[in-house]
Parts: sequence; structure tokens; C-alpha cells
Amino acid sequence: MASNAPVNADDVSTIGQRWYVLFIMMLVYTISIADRYVLSTLLGPISKELNLSDIGAASLGIPLALFYVLMGIPLSWLCDRSNRRTLLVACVAVWSLMTALTGYTRGYYDLLLARIGVGVGEAGGTPACNSIIADYFPADRRSMAMTIFALGAPIGAWLGSDLAGYVSNLHGWRAAFLVLGVPGVILAIIMMVTIKEPTRGRLDAVVDDKAPSVMETVRFLWSQKAAVHAMIGAGLSAFWGWGLMWFTPLFLQRTYGMDEGAAGALLGEIYLVGGIGASLVTAYVVARPSFTDPRKISNLLAVVTAAATIPSFLAYWTYDLGVAKLMWWIFIPAIYFYIGPAMALCQNLAAPKMRGMAIAISLIIANLLNLIVAPAIVGGLSDYFAGSQPAGAESLRLAQLILAPSGLWAAWHYWRASKYIIEDQKRAVGYV
Repeated sequence: MASNAPVNADDVSTIGQRWYVLFIMMLVYTISIADRYVLSTLLGPISKELNLSDIGAASLGIPLALFYVLMGIPLSWLCDRSNRRTLLVACVAVWSLMTALTGYTRGYYDLLLARIGVGVGEAGGTPACNSIIADYFPADRRSMAMTIFALGAPIGAWLGSDLAGYVSNLHGWRAAFLVLGVPGVILAIIMMVTIKEPTRGRLDAVVDDKAPSVMETVRFLWSQKAAVHAMIGAGLSAFWGWGLMWFTPLFLQRTYGMDEGAAGALLGEIYLVGGIGASLVTAYVVARPSFTDPRKISNLLAVVTAAATIPSFLAYWTYDLGVAKLMWWIFIPAIYFYIGPAMALCQNLAAPKMRGMAIAISLIIANLLNLIVAPAIVGGLSDYFAGSQPAGAESLRLAQLILAPSGLWAAWHYWRASKYIIEDQKRAVGYV
């Protein structure tokens, strides 16, 4: 690695350019989340049509997660070595087309194949977005920038919940995939025309002479204790939060007699208002001068995650819909709160030409846990508790309650990351 004085952001881009790029990257993330989690909203009608058990419904998330993992490493390798803008355009176009094609599937295996295509495309999306943003915003502004980027999560979840449920009620579940797939193709064209590739690592004091290999990146990150704890914490946050939300639309339908439209509307409002509110508050907090100390960000993640674990349990414990809604209004915003700061920690604990791979590794951990492990645990436990009967509201409730306390595990890792983060960040980017 070579050391040099970092370039001032104003010398290489205007404020307008930086925020335009950030806005477009946020839209990419929005479409990614919408296309990924629309399946959760539509589990009810899809399971009914395909006659799936709860573990069978959980298996629908495996193709996307599995191929996200398989393609995450090679695409992130390309991200650290090639034109990130071009790679991002191709990835968005692929996953958007495959989301639209999901609407034309006619059976279980057709649907699985379409979701494989979504997983392949999405594997290169978020690492490229993160790496590009890091070359427009310096280290002390990345937590704020990544939190704005993370607004895509609640907006995308709203689209994949409220809009998808509404369209499904009117025109069937296949139409929802078509409505969510087409905008991504348009966005890919806009990116190709309006965004240029920035010089890699231009805002950092430490720059790699060449892009390291996969194993060199893994060894470096493993030597960064703060990075290990931050990545595990983020992965467990996804396991806890999104693992619970995977089956929540179905939980609402079974427990409170809702259809997918009503369940999607209830959750969609919380995603949109609560998620955006949490993200904006987070952006404001971490942008304050006192939060340039990364230890404060790591400890903030620990405290908020631990506190939100309590309502995440009570939401599935109660039989009162009013109480459950109140608990979701507290819990759901917390699963958006962590995204931006956790991504920023990962960016600042990796050297510039490792960032695509570092984010990919973090996302692989998160997606394995929240798209494969958590749904399999909840679906398997639900079927087990149901015994010889079809899984129902009570069996699903018990399974959700077993998963809920895992938020405390995530909080512990964020707290541990704060113990090592100062020296590890200096080692990665040259300054704190």
C-alpha cells in the first residue's frame, strides 16, 4: 500500500454531482430490495397455488441467496478491477429482467430459475454502489452518505410490500413481479448515460498499488478485529430483523385473517414512514461532528439493536393486533437503522481496492443468514410445531418467538467492534 494526501472532495466533484450519484445509487438499492422481498409479501398466494408447506415456502428464498453467494465473489473481484459503473448497469438490467420474467413462470421450478437470475444480478449491485459512493464522499462523511443510500431499503420494502400486495389483489401475484421489474431496466439506461466512473481511492490517504487477490482481502479483513465483529453484527442484524419479516406477511394473514393486500399495506406503511424516519434520523446523528469517532457509531448500533430486540419479541407474543402494530412500529425502523452505519464501518475498515470485495463478503454473510438460514429455521420449526397438521398461526408464532432474541447477539458484536475500531480504521484508510 502507498500513502499519500487524500484529495479534497470539492476538487474532484461538485456538491450537486455527489448528491446526484448518491441519489441514483439509492434508487438502485431501492429496486434491489423491492425485487428481493416482493416474494415475502406474495408467499400466501404463491404457497396456495403451488401447495407449499412452510419449509417449502422458505425454500423459495434459497436460489436467490445461493447464487448471490456464488456470484458475489467473482463479481466483486471484477468490481475492484474494472469499470464499476458498467458492471452496475449490467447487474441492474439482469436482475430487473429476471424479476419481470418471474411473472411469466408457471410452476415451482420455473420460479426458482427466475429467482436464480435475480440473485446473480443482485450479487454485483450493492458492492459496486458502495465502492462508487466511497469515491465521492470522504471517510468522515461516509456514515452519512451510506445512511442516505440505505433509504433504499425502507422504500424498496414498501414497494415490495404495499405496492406488490395491491397489484396482486387486483391482477394476481404474477403482475406484481412485472410492475417491479420494468423500472430497473429504465434506471440502468439512465446510469449508463449520466454517471461516470470515478478514480478509485481518490479521497483516501492509503491507496493500494494494485487490487489484492481474494485471499489477500480475506486475510486483511480477518486481521481487522473490528471488521470481523462489524460484519458478523450486520449479518446477525439481517438474520434477526429480515429473518422475522420474511414470514410476517404470512403471519398476519394466518393470525389476523388478512389477505396479502391488507398485510402488505399494514407493513408497507411502517416500512415507508418508520424506515425512512429511522434512516433520516440516523443520517442526522452520524453527520454531527461528535460522531466522527467511529467508536460512537459502533456503540450506537449496539444500543439501538439491543433495545429493539424487546419489541421484536413482543410483536409475535401478543394476540392483540393493536399491540403488535405498535411493536412493529418500534422494531421495524431498527432493522433499517443499522444498514448505513454498518456499511460505512465496513468501507472504512477496508483498503480502497478491497471495498467491493469487503462489502460482498459482508453481504454474503447477511444473505446466507437472512434468506436461507433464518427462513429455514422459522419454516422448519413451524412445520415441526404443527406436527401432523398443516402449519398454522400458532406454529408460526412459536417459531418467530424463538428467532426474536437473536438481536441481542448482533448487539454484542457491534459493542466488541468498538474496542478495536480506531487502530483498524487508521490501518485501512490512513486516518480517523
